[in-house]
This record gives sequence, C-alpha cells and structure tokens, in this order.
Amino acid sequence: MAAFITIAIAAILFIIWNVALPFYKDEGKKKLVSDESKCFSPKCRSIIIENGNKRCVLFIHGFPTAPNMYSYPAKMFSENGFDVYAPLIPTFGADWHDFENTTFSQWFSFIDDYYIYLRKRYEKLFVVGVSMGGEMTLKLAEKYSNTGSEMTAIAVLSAPVVYNSLIRYGIVTNFQAYFVRTLGLFRKSIGAKTGCGHEDSEDGDEEWTGYSGLFIGPGLSLVYSMKAVRKNLSKITVPMISIHDKGDKTVPFKNQKIILDHVKSRRLEAKSPSMPPYRHTRHSLLMYDSTKKEYTKDILDFFSKEE
Repeated sequence: MAAFITIAIAAILFIIWNVALPFYKDEGKKKLVSDESKCFSPKCRSIIIENGNKRCVLFIHGFPTAPNMYSYPAKMFSENGFDVYAPLIPTFGADWHDFENTTFSQWFSFIDDYYIYLRKRYEKLFVVGVSMGGEMTLKLAEKYSNTGSEMTAIAVLSAPVVYNSLIRYGIVTNFQAYFVRTLGLFRKSIGAKTGCGHEDSEDGDEEWTGYSGLFIGPGLSLVYSMKAVRKNLSKITVPMISIHDKGDKTVPFKNQKIILDHVKSRRLEAKSPSMPPYRHTRHSLLMYDSTKKEYTKDILDFFSKEE
C-alpha cells in the first residue's frame, strides 16, 4: 500500500511538473534581430506592400510557419486600400537550430516593437493573426486596449488560449505535453526539419512553409504563454472578429468559446464554420483555397465598419 501511494504521488508530481510548469520562465533572453538572408526559402520572407495609405494591416504568422500563409489576404488587403505588413519573426523560416533556442517572449517582443513602429506611422492600424499569431493578436489587444496606442480592430483565427486542461475546460490538445518537459531535459527537438509544402495534403495546404518536428523548448514556451493571455482576455475592448473551424485538429474549437466568453470588445462578431473533410487540419483558414476568399472578405467587411 505504501508503495502504491508513493507511486501515485510521484505520478501526480510528474504530471504537475510537465503540465502546470512550476518554476518555468522564458523571459530575460536577448531580443531577436531580423536577418532574412538566412531564410531557407523565398516563401519564408516578410510580405510588405506599401502604397502610401493612411491605414495598414499587420498580419502575424503562426507556429512554426512563415508569412506566406497570408499570400492571398495580403494581396486583397493591398487592393482594398491598406498598406500590408506580414513580418517574419526572427529564427522562424531560417535555421531551426537557432529556432529551438528561442521563446515566445522573444517572438512577442519582436512583434510588439513592430506594432509600435507601425502605430506611430498610421492613423488606423488593424491586426490579423492565425493560430499563435491569433494568440499574439489577443496579447497585443490586452496590452493596448484603452490606451493611446490602441489598434483600430483585430481579427483572430484559430487562436489557442488553452492547451491541456481536461478538468477545467475539457481540452486536451496533445497528450505528449504530459511528459514533454521532462523529455526536454535530454533533447531540444525530435525530427526537426524545414519544409516547403505538405505533399500529401490538398486545398492549398501544399503551400505551407515552415518547420516540422517536435521543438520542445519553443513548444513549452508557447504553452506557458497561454495562461497569461487567457487571464487577461477581459482587458480587450477593441472591435474583434473571431473565426474558428469546429473541426480544427491543431487548436481545439473550444478555445473560441473561452475567448468569446471573456473579451469585452465593444463590437464582436464570430464565425464557427464546419469544413468538409480535407487532408489537412482545418486550421490555417486564410491559406486554404476553400476558405481564404470568404474569410478574407469577412475580415475586410468587419474592418470597413471602423472607417
């Protein structure tokens, strides 16, 4: 009996160590510097289209991909009177050996600085984020709502604010998280490589560009960051449109309800589509041929109401 209790306690502590991440920190590292000469493909580079407009849109890419996920909406926003900025976050789309030593705090610091740079230049600034980019968009809105640096409106697609929380939210994104922190004591990554396209996919997902494999340190920092973003959702008051597919296999759909239940946006719209089955995860909604036109138009229409 004593042996059973000891094993049970050890198992509980093991789960807490890996899931609750006690004593974990990812702050304090140096700021990242952009160097797109290291990009492993031209598809990874920033998309910047400047036409002298008084309004702009900032697109924030996901994890661990690159700005080409916004190729279509970038073009459409430009044609509809926006200057367009879809920056490559440093170490993404370049050398994954550098990437595996970076953290969410470093990535967000780069995006935060980029945002402030744009905010000083434009009368109206809109932000669009998919996946991790959606989480960063929420974090920016939490920081700048009701300040002199407030954005005009945001669009958040497939954004995560909970990773594994079976008891409280009924969400388990990936069971690997129950032991991956311990694994990180021995390995930085598993199966890491660069990739241009998912050859076995369809619907435009073949154009996906980024890293594949398990990145333990960066992944942990991304999961860790969600708690603070979730905690501060009520600080968001800027207009927001949220889009999340019910069958999303990368970020569980329940994340959208958590976001919608807590934000205080003065104007809030939501779409909860259910795509037919494709050979992809129904996650990168502004990249897929079947959805990018409709959702880009939805976002443009929503943003136009703030003119």
